[in-house]
Amino acid sequence: MSAHSSTGYIPGFGNHISTEAVAGALPIGRNSPQRPPFGLYAEQLSGTAFTASRTENRRSWLYRLRPSADHRPFKSYAGSPLFSPATSVGPLAPNRLRWDPQPLPEAPTDFVDGIATMLGNGAPEQLEGVAFHVYAANRDMIDRVFVNADGELLVIPEKGGLTLLTELGRIDIAPGQIALVPRGVRFRVLLPDGEARGYLAENYGALFRLPDLGPIGSNGLANPRDFETPVAWYEDRDTPTEVVQKYLGSLWTTTLDHSPLDVVAWHGNLAPFRYDLSRFNTIGTVSFDHPDPSIFTVLTSPSDVPGRANADFVIFPPRWMVAEETFRPPWFHRNVMSEAMGLIHGAYDAKADGFAPGAISLHNLMTGHGPDVASWEGATSADLQPHRIEGTMAFMVESCWPYRPTAHALQTEQLDYDAVWAGFPKARIA
Repeated sequence: MSAHSSTGYIPGFGNHISTEAVAGALPIGRNSPQRPPFGLYAEQLSGTAFTASRTENRRSWLYRLRPSADHRPFKSYAGSPLFSPATSVGPLAPNRLRWDPQPLPEAPTDFVDGIATMLGNGAPEQLEGVAFHVYAANRDMIDRVFVNADGELLVIPEKGGLTLLTELGRIDIAPGQIALVPRGVRFRVLLPDGEARGYLAENYGALFRLPDLGPIGSNGLANPRDFETPVAWYEDRDTPTEVVQKYLGSLWTTTLDHSPLDVVAWHGNLAPFRYDLSRFNTIGTVSFDHPDPSIFTVLTSPSDVPGRANADFVIFPPRWMVAEETFRPPWFHRNVMSEAMGLIHGAYDAKADGFAPGAISLHNLMTGHGPDVASWEGATSADLQPHRIEGTMAFMVESCWPYRPTAHALQTEQLDYDAVWAGFPKARIA
C-alpha cells in the first residue's frame, strides 16, 4: 500500500495527480520549462486527442532521465506465438463456446511470452473493439519491458500475485484485485509467488471509466475513493533492456542501453490504477425478479451509440439473494451484446460444473444461454429464503461487437459444451 497514492482516483475522469520520487523534481507553474529540474526531460503522454473536451481529456506530464524517443528501429518479435494472432475469418457458427483453464507452463516463461489471445473484435487501427487474452507465467520479466500501443490493458489475476513495475510507479495485485495499464505505458511484470495465471482485457476503444449511476443515485457500485494510483518510482539502470511493443496487432522488439522505467516525477490524469473487487458495493433487487447484469458493472468503455458499450467489465461477487417468487440465477436469455466470461475463484451460480477458475465461456450475439440442467432444477425447486452467495468471483467482458475466436481458441475449446443444456424436461400444458 505504501507504493500507492491516497484513494480517490476516478477512472475515465481522473482527478489531477502530482507525485515525485525525488523532492523538487516536479517543475512548478510550467509543464515543459526550458530547463526542467535536475536536467530531466519533459514528456507528455496523451491518452486522448488534444482537442477532446476538458471532461474527457486524459494526459500526464512525465519528467524522466531520458526521452522515450531514444530507441533504435523495431523488428518483428516471435517470442510469444499465441499473443494476438489473427482471429478467425469467414463464416462463424453461432455456437456457445467454453475453454478449460490455461495450463501453467513447464519451461521458463514470463508474462509476455505466456499470453494467449482467445477472442477479439474490432481493430486497433479503428480505435474500437476489445480483445480477451489469458496469461500463464512462471518467470519474472528480466531486463525487458512491454508496452501496448493498441489499447489499455485490464489485468485480472486468477492464480498468484503480480508486481507491475510501470513508468509511473509500482502496483502490486493479487487474485480478487485488478489493475489497468494505460495505452503506451511501459511496464515489467514480476511474480512474487513464483507462478501466475489470469486474464487480460485489451480495450481498443474509448477509455474505461466508471459507469453513470442514473436512478441508483450518488452511491453504489465501484466508488471512486477505492481506486488507487502509484506514487512516482524509477530505475536508474544502464543495462541493456528489451522493449516488446504491441502495435496494430503485431509484436515488435528493440533494445535500449538503459531501463525506460526512469520517470522521476509525473502529474496529470492518465495513470495506471488498481482496484480491490471486494470493495464493490453490490446493488440488487429486494422484491422480485433478477436484475440485468449491467447492475454489476465496474468499468465501462462507451461506443458512439449512447447506452451501447464497446466493452463493460462486470463482476458477480458475493451477495445476498432475497427476491421472492423469482428464478434467482440468470434466466435463459439471448442478447444483442456478446459475453466473454471468466472465473477468478469459487463456483459460478449458473453452472454446476465444467467452469473452473481460469476457464472462459463465450456467448455471442443472440446465442441462447442460461443455467445448466442441475442449476435450473435447484433454483426451480428451492424453498426461497434469504441466501448469501459466498466464496465466488466471476466476471464478464461484455461487448456490443461479436467476438471472433482465434485459431488457437478454436483448437482448444471444450467439445461438449452444448451438452450442459441437454435434458431439460418439456413443459406440460394441461
